Amino acid sequence: MRAEVLKGHLDALLLATLEDGPRHGYSVKEALRAGSDGRIDLPTGTIYPALRRLEQQGLITGTWDTSGPRARRTYTLTPAGRTALNGERTGWQEFSAVITTLLAGKPWPRPT
Repeated sequence: MRAEVLKGHLDALLLATLEDGPRHGYSVKEALRAGSDGRIDLPTGTIYPALRRLEQQGLITGTWDTSGPRARRTYTLTPAGRTALNGERTGWQEFSAVITTLLAGKPWPRPT
């Protein structure tokens, strides 16, 4: 899947990968790839700037882990990040329902 297709949704996907606990940057990339059976395999040049942006927004925190053979940055979802992720999920569910309805050639159901 091309990165431009994910434009506008990348932040939500990154936040979702951190929902179950901290991950280092490459592990975030691999979680997206594994969770999508390889359909979302983004370059690190896309992932790391987005993680830095989310950190600057206060949605994730990053700390340096020096316990292994080399230092790596580990990211954790903040309470604000959890709130943002919940909002993104709600927005995505509505958006995808509307698009699915339109692509099926059906009108949006009117309230009764």
